[in-house]
Amino acid sequence: MPKMKTKSSAKKRFKLTGTGKIKRKHAFKSHILTKKSKKRKLALTHDTLVDKSDEANVKLMLRLK
Repeated sequence: MPKMKTKSSAKKRFKLTGTGKIKRKHAFKSHILTKKSKKRKLALTHDTLVDKSDEANVKLMLRLK
């Protein structure tokens, strides 16, 4: 039986924290930045955690479950 591969797109987008939570970047920070306020762009810069409802799907993509 071959090993299960992780999804390449998922391993590029998500990182595990020390406590086992999944870290992600914010969307809407790549282009059309002139109309967005400085405050909004700064808030989008910081990482955040994956929502509890999506965690199972992301763990499946990363083959953690």
